[in-house]
Amino acid sequence: MTALVLLLGYALVDPPGPSSWLPPWAAWPVAAAMSLPVAFRRRWPQAMLITAATAAVLATAAGAVAAGAIWIFFIPAALTLYLVATTTPPARSAAFLAGCLSGAAVAVLVFYTQVLPTLPPALERTELPPYWPVEGGTIGVFMSAAWGIGVMVRRQRGLVARLAHHRAEAAVADERRRIARELHDIIGHSMSVIAVKATVANHVADLHPQEVRAAMTVIEQTSQSTLTEIRRVLGLLRSDGDPHDSWAPVPGLADLSDLARQATSAGVDVNLHVPTDAALPSAVALSAYRIVQEALTNVVKHAAPTRCSVTVTLDSGQAVIEVRDSGPRTQREPRPTSLGGHGLIGMRERATMFGGTLTAGPHTDGGFHVVARLPYGPVDAAA
Repeated sequence: MTALVLLLGYALVDPPGPSSWLPPWAAWPVAAAMSLPVAFRRRWPQAMLITAATAAVLATAAGAVAAGAIWIFFIPAALTLYLVATTTPPARSAAFLAGCLSGAAVAVLVFYTQVLPTLPPALERTELPPYWPVEGGTIGVFMSAAWGIGVMVRRQRGLVARLAHHRAEAAVADERRRIARELHDIIGHSMSVIAVKATVANHVADLHPQEVRAAMTVIEQTSQSTLTEIRRVLGLLRSDGDPHDSWAPVPGLADLSDLARQATSAGVDVNLHVPTDAALPSAVALSAYRIVQEALTNVVKHAAPTRCSVTVTLDSGQAVIEVRDSGPRTQREPRPTSLGGHGLIGMRERATMFGGTLTAGPHTDGGFHVVARLPYGPVDAAA
């Protein structure tokens, strides 16, 4: 913003054409006021675009601009228009572009027909004398270029999001095949052990009852362990699936930085807080990873571009995962506020699988807030 103020102020102090009617000392306050919308364009892009464009049009029509360099005073509007084009549908941003160009054309014509003849002539002859077609054309090219680049950036972000979605869908089928292989290994190994021990117990039941007791103990332990593993694996095998990655190695907290980088490439500024010495059972770490993954996917889908914080804390045998975004910078369709969406249902199931809880909904300060609590036992026991 400082560079913009200097550029506008210098154009008023030393214009290429006839001087403005403003006194020299007023150049800098005017330049600062016209540049101010740029400082707030990320918070209120559309409102700041209207403010910047209106200020440039009124300043031009009133003669408070530099003759021969009127286009410079439309730079704040162009910068804000770029952000609007990246965050709103093309049809809506094109309407803003048309409004800016129409206002600029009228203002330039008013300046050259009503204001310029009343201004004192330039002290020195310039190589680029004031000429309204050049002024209007420069403003048109500048504003159109800003809008076009913004639209391309928006489309690129959309392509990245759609590509991630397609990859997720493709990974669902692959993950289900891996789950099937995992079930085959679990059940095949366990049932083989149980069958062997049951056969031994049946043959030695009369002669060696102590061996029968030992065999039944093995069968009991094996069946309980197998049932636990099957419940967890089947918990992943549902209609919506959970995409990405393989069963070996299992993703965990150390891989959250990769998710943050992927979300950043789609327009979400992620602030990640994860304890460096966190030691969680692999199954809990996997569920924490998937919950953050789904929450960030929802942020990209419903709020990007925006800011988002991801915090993981360990407290008394409980992993607490918090994902909160600051909400979309422009008006968007409201996201689901209950646990009825497929992604939110998946996160809740992952938390419930470990006896935990998950809450999700709008935050009082704006944006969306997801909190998951996953109880866990000692790492050695989980392993």
